[in-house]
Amino acid sequence: MMKKRSISASKASLVLFLCQVISALDVPLDLSQPPTITQQSPKDYIVDPRENIVIQCEAKGKPPPSFSWTRNGTHFDIDKDAQVTMKPNSGTLVINIMNGGKAEVYEGVYQCTARNERGAAISNNIVIRSSRSPLWTKEKLEPNHVQEGDSLVLHCRPPVGLPPPIIFWMDNAFQRLPQSERVSQGLNGDLYFSNVQPEDTREDYICYARFNHTQTIQQKQPISVKVFSMDSLNDTIAANLSDTDIYGAKPVTEKQPILLTPTGSTSTKVELRGNVLLLECIAAGLPTPVIRWIKEGGELPANRTFFENFKKTLKIIDVSEADSGNYKCVARNILGSVHHVISVTVKAAPYWITAPRNLVLSPGEDGTLICRANGNPKPNISWLANGVPIAIAPEDPSRKVDGDTIIFSHVQERSSAVYQCNASNEYGYLLANAFVNVLAEPPRILTPANKLYQVIADSPALLDCAYFGSPKPEVEWFKGVKGSILRGNEYIFHDNGTLEIPVAQKDSTGTYTCVARNELGKIQNEVQLEVKDPTMIIKQPEYKVIQRYGQVSFECIIKHDSTLLPTVMWLKDNDELPDDERFLVGKDNLTIMNVTDKDDGTYTCIVNTTLDSVSASAVLTVVARPNPPFDLELTGQLERSVELSWIPGDENNSPITNFVIEYEDGLHEPGVWHYQTEVPGTQTTVQLKLSPYVNYSFRVIAVNEIGRSQPSEPSEQYLTKSANPDENPSNVQGIGSEPDNLVITWESLKGFQSNGPGLQYKVSWRQKDVDDEWTSVIVANVSKYIVSGTPTFVPYEIKVQALNDLGYAPEPSEVIGHSGEDLPMVAPGNVQVHVINSTLAKVHWDPVPLKTVRGHLQGYKVYYWKVQNLSRRSRRHVEKKILTFRGNKTFGMLPGLEPYSSYKLNVRVVNGKGEGPASPDKVFKTPEGVPSSPSFLKITNPTLDSLTLEWGSPTHPNGVLTSYILKFQPINNTHELGPLVEIRIPANESSLILKNLNYSTRYKFYFNAQTSVGSGSQITEEAVTIMDEAMASRQVDIATQGWFIGLMCAVALLILILLIVCFIRRNKGGKYPVKEKEDAHADPEIQPMKEDDGTFGEYRLFSFVSSAPF
Repeated sequence: MMKKRSISASKASLVLFLCQVISALDVPLDLSQPPTITQQSPKDYIVDPRENIVIQCEAKGKPPPSFSWTRNGTHFDIDKDAQVTMKPNSGTLVINIMNGGKAEVYEGVYQCTARNERGAAISNNIVIRSSRSPLWTKEKLEPNHVQEGDSLVLHCRPPVGLPPPIIFWMDNAFQRLPQSERVSQGLNGDLYFSNVQPEDTREDYICYARFNHTQTIQQKQPISVKVFSMDSLNDTIAANLSDTDIYGAKPVTEKQPILLTPTGSTSTKVELRGNVLLLECIAAGLPTPVIRWIKEGGELPANRTFFENFKKTLKIIDVSEADSGNYKCVARNILGSVHHVISVTVKAAPYWITAPRNLVLSPGEDGTLICRANGNPKPNISWLANGVPIAIAPEDPSRKVDGDTIIFSHVQERSSAVYQCNASNEYGYLLANAFVNVLAEPPRILTPANKLYQVIADSPALLDCAYFGSPKPEVEWFKGVKGSILRGNEYIFHDNGTLEIPVAQKDSTGTYTCVARNELGKIQNEVQLEVKDPTMIIKQPEYKVIQRYGQVSFECIIKHDSTLLPTVMWLKDNDELPDDERFLVGKDNLTIMNVTDKDDGTYTCIVNTTLDSVSASAVLTVVARPNPPFDLELTGQLERSVELSWIPGDENNSPITNFVIEYEDGLHEPGVWHYQTEVPGTQTTVQLKLSPYVNYSFRVIAVNEIGRSQPSEPSEQYLTKSANPDENPSNVQGIGSEPDNLVITWESLKGFQSNGPGLQYKVSWRQKDVDDEWTSVIVANVSKYIVSGTPTFVPYEIKVQALNDLGYAPEPSEVIGHSGEDLPMVAPGNVQVHVINSTLAKVHWDPVPLKTVRGHLQGYKVYYWKVQNLSRRSRRHVEKKILTFRGNKTFGMLPGLEPYSSYKLNVRVVNGKGEGPASPDKVFKTPEGVPSSPSFLKITNPTLDSLTLEWGSPTHPNGVLTSYILKFQPINNTHELGPLVEIRIPANESSLILKNLNYSTRYKFYFNAQTSVGSGSQITEEAVTIMDEAMASRQVDIATQGWFIGLMCAVALLILILLIVCFIRRNKGGKYPVKEKEDAHADPEIQPMKEDDGTFGEYRLFSFVSSAPF
């Protein structure tokens, strides 16, 4: 059996598709069928009295139906009313109001009947009412005088309109009056004040009623409200008050909550199922009460509960019977609370459980019409046949009524009719038409032939086979023209003929055939299915953080079926991209140039084809330096502190890490801002320490990871009081510039450190370790004082104290200084030199007495220079070198000396003034060392077995040369080295002829000099002996000999003759054993040669080749 199932309501896409196909019960319009109402006006139809009334009634049927109307239960003869016409081929009425008719005259209950030979369908009862927007009744409004803190209700009482008007409160300037928790509009349109405040005083509280149907707004007369209190009562207000008003006025006091609406402790509310439930509680009190809602014995329904009007209104949408119960509102302030319980009952107008559906039967078949509805109270079910109560309708032996069901047995063509089911209770009614159409029709398929369906792989495929026939045909599906019937769990067969492939794959592509058959015939239809590859975003846009004015790009690279044409669209925050040339949309990216704060948001790439759509989103966060803080405020001003507070500016998506506080001293340094302190980014107040006699202004700078904000606007100025200086100058020093003076210097106090006007300094000094009195002098605001006539380099005690017009700073601390220095008087004695090696020596000396230094001992300087080289006995330009040894050091090392040389040195003491006299020169000598490499090595005059070597003596002998060492060894063609030969050469030689060498051989030479200490570094060279000239001549001349030339010609002639013979024999078909001939006459020149063993045998090998016979 084929698997069938009904359309699943859980699959939205499937329902959408199947709702569009023709069901098996829809009769094609070319076949006879009873009328079906297709369009009608709403049951409660409120019309605009200024426009024509159009009452709709459209129906289909075969033959086309005729239409008639009833009005208030009786036939409405439209031919007798010139203002009423019926549209051609339609039942829609048009009542001409614009040409003199009055809408009120045509109010009533209308019902349309559509009839043909197979039955009659009827419309709902359509109640026509004319919209009304009456004027406000005139009334005299007295001013409202209210004491501050009392409650007040301004009544609107709009005229009764149809439909009810929309209420709102405005002033004379047509501006809506602001509402809040304290002042708000109730559901009845009244304006409630929980407590009045002086700012509520005004004379233009105006209630407006807007009637939407007539597009009119009615205005109530302005209401005046005057709020007074005993503290502010003046003569003008008192003149408008009676003695009773004045006597009753009381100071503002806090008040417990009381309910303004609803009144009492309980009330009831009835609402219909599916409607919106609105419950309201408005309370008076001071402070303004807060409203809270609860449901007794249950929870407020999630996702359907909303709070409006500052929580004074509880709104529950789409209410059901389960929402019945007690709802409590509680109004509370600091003085207490009050509550009210609203008992809610949810009733229900009738609603369908099973509405009757059209029934198509063939003669002799059975069927049923079912009409089931529910409601509260439970509705009554009644049946009509062709618009007439079934009890008085013509009898039909095939029909039997059983409550909410009509049973048909063995129907005949005369059983065709339209049946109406009416379900009603006190809250409304439902009316449904359903026909019974008795037909005998062979199957027909309504889906176009060869219809092409295209779907995306792995998604459902729905192939339509809309059909009709009576009796109802059976439908089967095949794949391919001659394929087997489709069965199995991979297919779903719906009652309307649709074939569903839940997960279509690429191999699902092909031709599908549906076959519909009943007892009267069979028909088939083919449709085509193509399964496409899904569209994918293979590189999605990614989250980006970008600085303001930067550039950012989002990628959106896609992969799609080659037969589908994709379109790519970019959205920002689910809306179109801004119309801005900074946004550049490329083939697979979106680029935003010069990014601004408004570009912050979510960007979505949407790829659409005709079959599918995919999208990917990424967030762009635009960061920037913070906006500057604002609203700087100084509070808690004290003599030495103040509290600064501020409001941070926008952090621009990068959290503020800290705030920097700067100050300006408008008294001493106007326009110059100094760092004061900084605080964490979570802090917006700081206690600042202040100095006296400063005119402070502060500003704040916010800092985040991007950078610093612009400074805030300066705060107000704050001038602190004057006081004695808190501190004395810093960095006090006493240093003489001449041998007979003392220069006292200090760092002056900054302007804000002076603490008051008239800043000066008291400079005091006395010689240390001498029982002298302090000498003092007061100087102006400077930073130096010179004491003259002092002994040379003696210590002094010094202090500098600040003072201003209000007094002295605290006693300063003392520092030690010295009068001026002079050059040292004596030279170091007992200078000794110890030579450690040929390049290093150690020098010692005795320290000079400190009294003779006449200044700060800085160290000793050693002057040393080379007198002569002992090996050459020559003099040259003397270059003195200096080494300085800091402090009281009495020895030092002299590095970098030249070996075998004579040196001199002397030592001098150094102070801050300069160098003292030099010690007597000390002479010392360095021992011999190893020499440097010879200055050059040249190899000349190569012969068959000899080479001539020439060299130069070392540039630095570093002693007496004893000999030269020469080492050499041969090198073969593979660069391997042969045995090493060593020769010692006297030191007075400068050339050497090496004999008995191999000819045509490369040699490598190593050459160095020696002293008694050892060998110096070596120098290397390479050279080659020449070839034997006779042998070379024999090799060259053999090619020019006549006998050799003749021999070569004879060989060539023999080869030519041999080729001719081979050619002739080949043409005669003879066989020539080439391979045998070649093996028998192998060329000795191409035989394998014995490999060279790689040893030093080049001369012997060359001799063998040269002496080979020809």
